[in-house]
Amino acid sequence: MTTKHEDNTQSSEHISVLEPECPLVSVVIVNYNVKDFLLQCLRSLQQSSIFPSTEIIVVDNDSSDGSLEFLKPLFPNVVFIASKENLGFGRANNLGIEIAKGEFILLLNPDTIVSENTLEKMVEYLQSHAEVGMCGCKVLNPDGTFQLACRRGFPTPWASFCKIFGLQSLFPASKLFAQYNQTFRSTDETYYIDALIGAFMFARREALLQAKGFDPVFFMYGEDLDLCYRIQQNGWKVAYVPTTSIIHFKGESTRRSTLNEIKVFYQAMEIFAQKHFSASILFLTFLRLGIWLRSVLAYLNRFKRPLGILLLDVISINSALLIATKLRFGEFLGFPDYAYPIVFFAVTTVMLVSMIAVGEYFEEKISFRKAFLGLMVSFFLLSSLTYFFKGFGFSRGVLLMTIGATVISAAFSRMLMSLYDKSLGREADRRVVLVGLTDEAERLVTALQTAETRNAHLIGAISVEQSPKMEFAGLKILGNIDYLPKLIEDFKIQEVVIADTSLALNSIMRIIMSVASPSVRFHIAQEYGDIVAARIISDVSGTTSGIQQYPITQFRYRLLKRVFDILISLFLLTIAFPAVYLLSGADSFKKLWLVLKGKMSIVGLYPEENLPAGGKIGITGLAAISSPKGLLPAAIRNLNQYYVEHYSFTLDIDILLKHLFRRNRGI
Repeated sequence: MTTKHEDNTQSSEHISVLEPECPLVSVVIVNYNVKDFLLQCLRSLQQSSIFPSTEIIVVDNDSSDGSLEFLKPLFPNVVFIASKENLGFGRANNLGIEIAKGEFILLLNPDTIVSENTLEKMVEYLQSHAEVGMCGCKVLNPDGTFQLACRRGFPTPWASFCKIFGLQSLFPASKLFAQYNQTFRSTDETYYIDALIGAFMFARREALLQAKGFDPVFFMYGEDLDLCYRIQQNGWKVAYVPTTSIIHFKGESTRRSTLNEIKVFYQAMEIFAQKHFSASILFLTFLRLGIWLRSVLAYLNRFKRPLGILLLDVISINSALLIATKLRFGEFLGFPDYAYPIVFFAVTTVMLVSMIAVGEYFEEKISFRKAFLGLMVSFFLLSSLTYFFKGFGFSRGVLLMTIGATVISAAFSRMLMSLYDKSLGREADRRVVLVGLTDEAERLVTALQTAETRNAHLIGAISVEQSPKMEFAGLKILGNIDYLPKLIEDFKIQEVVIADTSLALNSIMRIIMSVASPSVRFHIAQEYGDIVAARIISDVSGTTSGIQQYPITQFRYRLLKRVFDILISLFLLTIAFPAVYLLSGADSFKKLWLVLKGKMSIVGLYPEENLPAGGKIGITGLAAISSPKGLLPAAIRNLNQYYVEHYSFTLDIDILLKHLFRRNRGI
């Protein structure tokens, strides 16, 4: 590409302007913290067969990895636009489209590698198909597999329903159920399609300008669907052309950002539906329901191991009860008819409550020690209940056999889980990430890599602040700590070593709570010896080492507190409605509704700038019963901190009673 270089800067977006001589194709690329991938992408474009007739425009979305400083000297013929903020995908592309001079415009992701003949093939297709306003090629994953999103149907009410509720996955070859990802169609045939992937959209300049580019209401995801929809409304066709291909390293920009990828994707789908299918109230209702269900499933997926063990224990204790009844009374259902199904519900509930009370399933490492303790508590409680409910005191022998068999089953299931982990190399080769890019962290990396360490495989590093680096101490920087839950999921991380002394304990607690997975262990360490000691402690006790977790952050206490909040708020909003209104006014109902939704708590923290991890704002609390208007901010902060560090259910009761018996204090 022959250009005349100028380095003018526009006040709004800092645009470095180059004047290309009538380019045939303008390539617009939006970059955000992926300079290494952008480097590959630009080099692949330079090898294009029609590169001399190509204009390349890079819009940088306020990257913090030094992309512009690194790439500008290497590619003097590329137009770089530096935005002062992250504008999102659509708005940033629109900046490039505005200054593009080519007859054809390619909207391209930076995490792609373009084949030598890709631009040429796309130009040939559009020149021979006047009815087509935009086309896309075959998009492949780095392993050569096909990316379904490169040719899609619109998320109509039916297509969205099938995708969200899994019918598309169950019947991928069905034209009826697989309309969104079009998996019933060949990947090697050319045809018109509803929508293309935003990573590669080759369009006529005329079609793009007529559609006025991307709709800025979309930040990321959904804008490609919307653009394709509006282009077709203007009378153009959109085509899938698999005669050439690109490689797409999907998701690199979101992985290095703080975006909640799943949440943003479904929000974009909802925006698209409201914009183009707003007349269908039923569809929007189903869409929101589906989004909620997918969010719940995604959350439960993080706990699939403890939930699986929990389910096995439930099956075990009920099976043991049936077998014990058969051995004692000669029938599987040998108790009187009135005992069923109450007896199964009671035994299961007591066991689960006991297990959770001792910290099994959802706190730290699953262990037989805690399971045995929980089952012993269950035996004691069930035995005690028979004194109060004489009609259910059928046989202590049945109860003893039931608990005994469940103990054996629990030991067996946990042993199998341990053997399974070893067979997959989980115990011998745990996947570890390091948090922090400090000198102490670098020494720790060196020690871990040079010592003969068992079960330590360093996957990469995670930055606490935005960093222009791509590597640290030989480790790849995976992303920012704000995106830790997604990074753990993507890279299957099992241990997180926090080696940055600048992180306050309260910040660390928030990080742990954001992950909320018992399969991930956290360690605070600045020296290699700390890591060795931490792992020994973790293996023996099953607890996170180096970190004193507040009681209020533990699952059993959070569950008890949430149940208490729901029961009290329901009582006050229903049965006690008149009394609450007379004593406290209408404003109390807003607070109680927030408690019911989980946004507040009956007893909790007093509002301040930096709330301690684990707590919620409370209707009342330690500071609230101590005349907070007369307290200094430091005193309020100390009372809040004391509450989370010394939380117990009895403390909540004490605070609530003091609140209720104080005069002239409403809810």
